[in-house]
Amino acid sequence: MRSVTYSMGVSLDGYIVGPDGGFDWTPPEEEVFRFATDEVRDLGVHLLGRRLYESMLYWETADQHPSIDFSTREFAALWKQLPKVVFSSTLSTVQGRARLASGGLAEEIERLRAEPGEGGIAIGGAALAAEAAALGLIDEYRPKVYPVLVGGGTPFFPQHEHRADLELVETRTFTSGVVYLRYRVVRQTTR
Repeated sequence: MRSVTYSMGVSLDGYIVGPDGGFDWTPPEEEVFRFATDEVRDLGVHLLGRRLYESMLYWETADQHPSIDFSTREFAALWKQLPKVVFSSTLSTVQGRARLASGGLAEEIERLRAEPGEGGIAIGGAALAAEAAALGLIDEYRPKVYPVLVGGGTPFFPQHEHRADLELVETRTFTSGVVYLRYRVVRQTTR
């Protein structure tokens, strides 16, 4: 069964976007960027909320700019080919290999998990991830923690009264001070 992961850059104080709506503190240096590219390479589909989808539209045409380097071109090519499902109540069309969600989040994930195919299911965007977490649909959390305190904004873990026990399965510290943490959700088995 395909696993569902939530992976985003996050400030040390727990925000994916600062109080001004910006995330200029997250541009990855080359080592982190290569790591993010490898994460995308391992995906089969990416679920996005409207705001993240609109932010990521840049990558649909980034490979057409002659001045970009190889790493940026490689990420853009991978992102452009990756199937995406966009959850939005305001968009009527989407671009590239994206489609608007036809059902609720739980139904979409259930359908995607049942489909044959390789690669995981990634969720991007705090609100969409919070909904998936509240429904118990996330299998792994993969924050990349940046060495900055932004003092507020959009939290990586929005408040939802749902407990999830986690098992640390991987860590990596990059030379820039960014720390990658990979936690698997521990599912309670019934006997």
